[in-house]
Amino acid sequence: MSQLDFSQLPGLSIFSLKGKSAIITGGTKGLGLAMAAGLASAGANVLLVSRKASDGDQAAAEIAENYGVKAMTFPADVADQAGMEAMAKFAHEAFGSIDILINSAGINIRGAIDELTHEDFTKVMEVNVNGTWLACRAVTPYMKEQKKGAIINLASTLGLVGLANRTPYTASKGAVVQMTRALALELAPWNINVNAICPGPFLTEMNLPIADTEEGKKFVVGATALGRWGELKEIQGAAIFLASDAATYMVGSMVTVDGGWTAR
Repeated sequence: MSQLDFSQLPGLSIFSLKGKSAIITGGTKGLGLAMAAGLASAGANVLLVSRKASDGDQAAAEIAENYGVKAMTFPADVADQAGMEAMAKFAHEAFGSIDILINSAGINIRGAIDELTHEDFTKVMEVNVNGTWLACRAVTPYMKEQKKGAIINLASTLGLVGLANRTPYTASKGAVVQMTRALALELAPWNINVNAICPGPFLTEMNLPIADTEEGKKFVVGATALGRWGELKEIQGAAIFLASDAATYMVGSMVTVDGGWTAR
């Protein structure tokens, strides 16, 4: 006879995000928009944030229509502290709570170190590192007050392994990995779970310039176990999982979604 109390095992319902609200920076395109749609499909209200939020107005309207949730846009630069604080205030007033933050805004500047400028390096760090830190800082008081929350940072497999001609991007994503671990320890006493997704080679706008190059074929497609680029829909499962009550015992974890690229 089973010793399990099945009333304590919620099963599939543990993935529901009904009644929760999420902020997604970089949420008007690519992986950010795919994750926003994924969260909305599970019941979450979503705020899509980008420097030009009007770019996401149509996407927000489609999300609201398809999933029956509130979906809005907000214009803000993640590297601007005042902008991030205004974003958090707006989300809290619009939804009544901030349950989930996904830091998806990011840029990549490729090149050999002696061909890149210092400005190139600092620009990547400003968006990928400072932007992530400022967004986390902006939502933390609200999540502390409600004594719960989920923060999901978009790191990268290139925060875990190296690749030539990527010093700005790998440095920034390595910083996001360590920021995630440190913040996870800091916020765990308030039941705020901080984790990161480390995407591999997804065919986003950021990666289109190398999609058909020899580098892309050799070091991306040829290096994955599946032998292909990731599709945007394939990021949704990890995002829904980490945002839901299914991940309440996940603290400071790096979830790789890379087609087996780092398994080799």
